[in-house]
Amino acid sequence: MANGPSYGFDTLQIHAGSSPDPATGSRQTPIYQSTAFVFQNSEHAARLFNLQELGYIYSRLTNPTIATLQERIAVLEGGVGAVCCSSGHAAQIMALFPLMKPGKNIIASTRLYGGTVTQFSNTIKRFGWSAKFVDFDDFESIKNAVDKDTQAIFCEAIANPGGYITDLDEVAAIADKAGIPLIVDNTSATPYLCRPIDHGATIIVHSTTKYLTGNGTVTGGCVVDSGKFDWTKSGKFSSLSEPEPAYHGLKFAETFGEMAFTFHGIAIGLRDLGMTMNPQAAHYSLLGIETLSLRMEKHVANALKVTNWLESHPAVDKVTYAGLESSPYFERVEKICPKGAGGLFTISLKGGYDSCVKFVDNLDIFSHVANLGDSRSLVIHPASTTHRQLTTEQQRAAGTGPEIVRISIGIEDSDDLISDLKQALDKTVK
Repeated sequence: MANGPSYGFDTLQIHAGSSPDPATGSRQTPIYQSTAFVFQNSEHAARLFNLQELGYIYSRLTNPTIATLQERIAVLEGGVGAVCCSSGHAAQIMALFPLMKPGKNIIASTRLYGGTVTQFSNTIKRFGWSAKFVDFDDFESIKNAVDKDTQAIFCEAIANPGGYITDLDEVAAIADKAGIPLIVDNTSATPYLCRPIDHGATIIVHSTTKYLTGNGTVTGGCVVDSGKFDWTKSGKFSSLSEPEPAYHGLKFAETFGEMAFTFHGIAIGLRDLGMTMNPQAAHYSLLGIETLSLRMEKHVANALKVTNWLESHPAVDKVTYAGLESSPYFERVEKICPKGAGGLFTISLKGGYDSCVKFVDNLDIFSHVANLGDSRSLVIHPASTTHRQLTTEQQRAAGTGPEIVRISIGIEDSDDLISDLKQALDKTVK
């Protein structure tokens, strides 16, 4: 179908990127479970390998099922192209790979998923890259952290785990003035609640494992390119602006224009890093996205009702949900996430670490898992699990101190969720 601006979100989440299969007439996108694809002839093969023609070569690079998912996510986010990969963590490396060199750094928010903090604190150092962590509510600190070796700014639209909302317009203005891209992890918000490109973001990353797929079945990641950044202007991004030896001196920015970053992600990133999504995972994600708006509306409605109730419970010291009027981020919801503050938040229990453990162990409907964004309600104690590898200082900066429990509200009956939370919380104060 044509992905024109006249179509609404609910239509695009079902139809964007897909059409009946030309061979069979199948209306649902098939799972193209094939390693390789037959070339028409030797000349056709050469054109594909020279990036002179679009097509399918090998499923590490391109696959029709994955291509449909890539186009659908790009359309929903308002980008020009997307590259899917094996996980959200893979997407982060894929996004940074064309931008970075040894000795270069990124500016990253302190409010990030614990695994991302670890990836940026430790793992990327093996590439010779580094990260400076800054409180993204302090815009002057972000500006002051930028130096001549800074290649990008990275944040989450709705931060995991606390549900904090980043003022993307302000951060994008800082990135724009510095002549560097803003990378936004939009996993917790999804394009239904927030479209970071509309607020000035250059690149978006997703863990498609979470809300986009929404059913807890497969892992995946995606990198979306806005197509709005001039990779040639500053001379900082030679991978995109200078001749590429592997393709006989081809310059990605010159050859592919607004699609330069996307083509580089496939032709270099997937080719050499091999962080490939499998077609069956893409199929599950496509099915999930078909109901994205319906699920997100229910996540938001449930989260608002549950968090209002939680604020009144004597065992709860604080609830971080931005949709609450008591939240310092409440005014940002209308600006950044006008359809709601998502389904992710934390609660602080007065009994500290021990009460958190007891609370988690006594829940029934809520599943104790290291995931979020499922149709099921999920719970975890970050300090002992997802953020365990961080220092106490890092945990508190990320909003995951020992007294904190992260809750990902699902789409069950909200009264049942409240009843389950009540019986578990009541046991922590006995």
